[in-house]
Amino acid sequence: MSPTTLSAGLEHGHVTFLGAGPGDPGLLTLRAVEALANADVLVAEHEVLDVVRTHAREGVAVVHTDPDPSSDPVPGTGTPQLTVVDGTSATVAAPAVRDAAHLVMEAARGGRRVVRAVSGDPGLDTDAAAEMLACAAAGVPFEVVPGVATAVGVPAYAGVPLRDAEGADVRFVDARTASDRCWTEVGASDGTVVVSTTLDSVAAAAGELVSAGRKPDTPMTVTIAGTTTRQRTWTATLGTVAQTLKQAKVLPSPDGHRPVIAVVGERSAAARREQLSWFESKPLFGWKVLVPRTKEQAASLSDQLRSYGAVPHEVPTIAVEPPRTPQQMERAVKGLVTGRYEWIAFTSVNAVKAVREKFEEYGLDARAFAGIKVAAVGEQTAKALIAFGVKPDLVPSGEQSAAGLLEDWPPYDPVFDPIDRVFLPRADIATETLVAGLIELGWEVDDVTAYRTVRASPPPAETREAIKGGGFDAVLFTSSSTVRNLVGIAGKPHNVTVIACIGPATAKTAEEHGLRVDVMSPEPSVHKLAEALADFGARRRAAALEAGEPVTRPSERRAGARRRRSTST
Repeated sequence: MSPTTLSAGLEHGHVTFLGAGPGDPGLLTLRAVEALANADVLVAEHEVLDVVRTHAREGVAVVHTDPDPSSDPVPGTGTPQLTVVDGTSATVAAPAVRDAAHLVMEAARGGRRVVRAVSGDPGLDTDAAAEMLACAAAGVPFEVVPGVATAVGVPAYAGVPLRDAEGADVRFVDARTASDRCWTEVGASDGTVVVSTTLDSVAAAAGELVSAGRKPDTPMTVTIAGTTTRQRTWTATLGTVAQTLKQAKVLPSPDGHRPVIAVVGERSAAARREQLSWFESKPLFGWKVLVPRTKEQAASLSDQLRSYGAVPHEVPTIAVEPPRTPQQMERAVKGLVTGRYEWIAFTSVNAVKAVREKFEEYGLDARAFAGIKVAAVGEQTAKALIAFGVKPDLVPSGEQSAAGLLEDWPPYDPVFDPIDRVFLPRADIATETLVAGLIELGWEVDDVTAYRTVRASPPPAETREAIKGGGFDAVLFTSSSTVRNLVGIAGKPHNVTVIACIGPATAKTAEEHGLRVDVMSPEPSVHKLAEALADFGARRRAAALEAGEPVTRPSERRAGARRRRSTST
């Protein structure tokens, strides 16, 4: 799709210049999310496309700038191209800044709501400023949604406050455009200097400051990929930074052109970074954790892992199919309408989906649950029911499992319960725990196969190679079937990968498949399992620091290296 094919929407268009922040999607403002949700056209820098696109509505026309390596002898400095994404991609070979400004204004003139997203804050972006002036000159209405500036956000995530109690001056310098006069001024001051530069130019920037009058022993921090789980920070001085980076084997490297933020100054807290480094010291910082579940099933678990600094990667190991004999399910759904049941108990999101699909097949909706008590095994199942329009009457107050549900389930009382029957739609491989418990409480149970679980298709080749080759730092096994299915569709995880299991039965299955179990959840709960993995990572980090060794991720160990067995209980 070319820019000229953008069709008109509103009579009068509008442009929002939006700051996407330094990289962490969580740093988008509420106003930014609102603007993205209402955009007809999204024009985004390549670096922030993944950050902002998540919040754009379905059907939005997406344009991003991307460097053209074929015409760029030095990576990152060539002529960018425009790639328009709308079902299929097409490349427009033209200078990106000019064409982006042209597309923004043309789309706005056509009545479209345009969001122009840049990294950091648009007020500090010279290209965004030029586009704002072009809009103003053309009479195109626009607004600015500020973002967290990279030069401010990255030091905060690196644990380097820019000001102390005495309120020292803070100067910001872009080393790529700084003049001799600029270096002379910041070199003569005693305030904190925040330098935006590239990895292979850090030493040169340090040399400029020393030449301008700063002492070589002035503390300095250098941060790459700030605010993301790829962030790395080195502490040095102006005089030792080149040697520090060389010893860390980051120079020379293919990443030398990548932008970094360096903070220089006695009062910048660079010397106290070990105590203030809250982000990189998270227990699972940078760990790639394999979660053998679908994105829908793993939503809250993945959020929890991210809070520990991990990068979750969901890989479904099972697929859901209709039951082989649907008659039993059909009779049960009809029984719901005719008043056969006092309760219906949902033990999974898939069970909710199966009942909902059967309802839609019969032209029913959530009103068919009127007069029936509804139970959900846990938070995610309850959310699925609420999305269906049904508020559960019972959710476990403790453990989110069949056992936890039974703890809170009331016994059958012939005086207060006019009907003694429970409808239990579930998977074909579900255990009998809930059925037996309900019968013991005096209830009759219609145990109905609502769906079948089968082994999922293999993940992409890249994921399979990462699993077998040690590309993942940990894998969470939430059942014996996830062990068997993952090994079946992708192969056995590498011996450097930390294996975390939800309980003894799952651990036994893992060991039967030749896996060493490192972490065991203290309770049969996926969230307790994630906590146990975080505790394991924290102890591992503390042991490395105590021994004076670098903190590394399991996947960074050499293939075949032996590891000490450590089981969390």
